Amino acid sequence: MDSTNGLKHSVPGKEAPLVTDTLTLRMFVGTWNVGGKSPNEGLNLRDWLLLPSPAEIYVIGFQEIIPLNAGNVLGPEDSGPAGKWLTLIREALNSNTSSNGESTTTLPCESRIQRDPSEQQHYYCLAASKQMVGIFLCVWVRADLYKHVCNLKVSCVGRGIMGYLGNKGSISISMTFYHTTFCFVCTHLASGEKDGDEMRRNLDVSEILKKTKFSHSFKALGHPLPPESILEHEKIIWLGDLNYRLAAGYNDTHELLKKNDWQALLEKDQLRIEQRAGRVFKEWKEGKILFAPTYKYLFDSDQYVAQTNKSKEKRRTPAWCDRILWKGEGLEQLWYVRGESKFSDHRPVYSLFSVHVDLTRKKLTPSIAAPDLSITRSCPSRPLTNTAMSSSCFAKVQAEEQLLLLTGAQRCIDPAPAGI
Repeated sequence: MDSTNGLKHSVPGKEAPLVTDTLTLRMFVGTWNVGGKSPNEGLNLRDWLLLPSPAEIYVIGFQEIIPLNAGNVLGPEDSGPAGKWLTLIREALNSNTSSNGESTTTLPCESRIQRDPSEQQHYYCLAASKQMVGIFLCVWVRADLYKHVCNLKVSCVGRGIMGYLGNKGSISISMTFYHTTFCFVCTHLASGEKDGDEMRRNLDVSEILKKTKFSHSFKALGHPLPPESILEHEKIIWLGDLNYRLAAGYNDTHELLKKNDWQALLEKDQLRIEQRAGRVFKEWKEGKILFAPTYKYLFDSDQYVAQTNKSKEKRRTPAWCDRILWKGEGLEQLWYVRGESKFSDHRPVYSLFSVHVDLTRKKLTPSIAAPDLSITRSCPSRPLTNTAMSSSCFAKVQAEEQLLLLTGAQRCIDPAPAGI
């Protein structure tokens, strides 16, 4: 990205400089309930993740990366599938496809940065990732912008068995990019399509907003304290299997499904009903849904379970369980679509946002305005050499919760192809 692209300049005021320099970038947000299945090596995520023009930030959340049985909920955490998903994402983001269709791994991060910046292929670094039972969230940032990420924190809230175990709940990642604060909230809310189950989901949202806290051990002199709760952030993305169903009988739903009448079906969508009533996600935004319900499909099929299962107990009325919402100024949704992978009983959902990021602090007192050390102190601006990247990767993660971290070499540098 050209360094002048998207910049807007204003004249500072006389007393306290009011600066509005901004950078406009693209952010991909994707969510997928993978039904407790571990990915195989041949699973191709490129069709889901790669856009006609690449994004600068990728936020990818999963639900049910492991089966939600008692052993997985109560026993030691199985991080194997999370590692597999990270490998597949890294391969999708950091691979070239040659003219003959063969995929080759890109050069290490340092080599990519030293190449011609006009090239279309970019390299991405894993900024942070976290697993809580079956919920998994990871954030990837383009390598040349990675040094501007700081104040990374993570907070988990369990809302499952007994109201606090991690089979349901949230993972939230807080970060500062340049001088703009972001919060990404990946959730798996209460399931069920009985009357009143939507109230349980509303309660999950309320408890997640109340209990998610990002602790900070110190405040740097002359720098604002990073946000401590979700709603204190400037830009918030809420993604996941929210599990809201359709407040309609199966027969009515089935007829509208046959007609592809999504707008009539959406009138019965519990999330929209609850939002309009002011009971959940008040003042949050969601894009227009122009795609079919994302749940519940037969595995490896285009058929909904409801179309084949005659049992009322198990047929599951189709619904838009998988959603992406946002809150904050300077966020414009460009796409809101679903993928068509048949790997799971859910279809993946993804969105592309145009995001305005503040390059400098919005308002500074004259005593603080002179030296701006925030990037050099918290987000090292030195060249992303192998050594610098290895140390900065770990320096940035200050979470009290244990982040699922890779080593610096794994996180920022893939092995070079043989012969290089």
